[in-house]
Amino acid sequence: MQAGNTLKIALISLQTNKLRSVLTILGIVIGITSIMIVMSVGKTAENMILGEIGGMGAEMIVIRPGKEPKGPTDIAGSLLSNSLKTRDIEALKQSNNVPYLEDIAPAVIVPGSVSYAGETYTPVIFGWTASLMENMFNVYPDEGVFFDENDIKQKSNVAIIGAKVKNELFGGSDAIGKNIKIKNKNFKVIGTIAPRGQVGFFNVDDMVLLPYSTAQTYLLGIDYYHEVIVMAQNSELVQATVVDINKTLREMHNIADPSKDDFFTVTQEGMVSQIKTIIGALTIFLSVVVAISLVVGGIGIMNIMFVSVTERTREIGLRKALGATNKNILFQFLMESVLLTSIGGLVGILLGAGFAYIGSIGIAKAMGTGVAFRFPVSAAILGLAVSAFVGLVFGIYPAKKASKKDAIEALRFE
Repeated sequence: MQAGNTLKIALISLQTNKLRSVLTILGIVIGITSIMIVMSVGKTAENMILGEIGGMGAEMIVIRPGKEPKGPTDIAGSLLSNSLKTRDIEALKQSNNVPYLEDIAPAVIVPGSVSYAGETYTPVIFGWTASLMENMFNVYPDEGVFFDENDIKQKSNVAIIGAKVKNELFGGSDAIGKNIKIKNKNFKVIGTIAPRGQVGFFNVDDMVLLPYSTAQTYLLGIDYYHEVIVMAQNSELVQATVVDINKTLREMHNIADPSKDDFFTVTQEGMVSQIKTIIGALTIFLSVVVAISLVVGGIGIMNIMFVSVTERTREIGLRKALGATNKNILFQFLMESVLLTSIGGLVGILLGAGFAYIGSIGIAKAMGTGVAFRFPVSAAILGLAVSAFVGLVFGIYPAKKASKKDAIEALRFE
């Protein structure tokens, strides 16, 4: 009964100063809203990315040159490494070296733009084998054909373009048989891809595919690959295939100590683990940063509670004269402080969920996928608990000060 009465008095006190109460909890609202947005959007992005990885096939293995990067600054070094060459591909193709290999496709990345009849566009240009798109991503030509092994052997100047590239360069006209320019060299368009959007990590609509041998020789002037994609016969044989790949490449590169590998492999399982770690660390970091606003909000709560104690000095004296103990007064002001921050926490959770949903729509559109909003219940519970804790911590000192006021002196206060 006493707790119920205390809660009722706290509510009446907050309603008496509505504007001040709203301004007081603003810092808490902003803090909890920010945390909810960070955690919800982070979880949504993680699920979307992992879903895209799942669409790439569990049997896929990516071999990249250089040492395995330990941070963002190491990625450039990996791209510039020249440790993966044609002789490595030939060795990996031998069944006695990698018996569970189903398919293998080297790849190079070509920076630059494409142009046609005065129109210029900058897509993602890959030197690949066209069979990779068919076998791994189930992407087939909408018009024309894909290039084949003969085109790769002959280093043919042919290209396959995505739907967006076609629209940017040709508009509504036919692209098949036309010549586009890449680095001042002509490439004949022999195939176009129907609109597909995001497939795995690639936006197929924004791609130009060339035979990797052509890209190496005429555009890049290199004799190595930026990555090699391997397909195992099934997902259960992936780890065994990775072991065989490592063994074969170490023999080819005369490497006895695995710590000196000039290549590394990435599997879907490894990608999932890396992405979860990166997004988790980023989420925690951002949550800690935005939590600073909770401290600011807590300081605001403390200041307002001090003002409230001063304004209600006569009320404190009257309650004590009627028999209220120091404990009763302490509990009364603590209840008001916790109630303020808890209300702020609830408002922050609702606002955070709303903004996070809007953010998820934006992420989904950017990635070309459906909306996969995830409401983190654990974050909501944590946000409410943290807001109440902030009220308790920052409200306890003003509450103690109120409880220790002398009844007679308080009644005399003007």
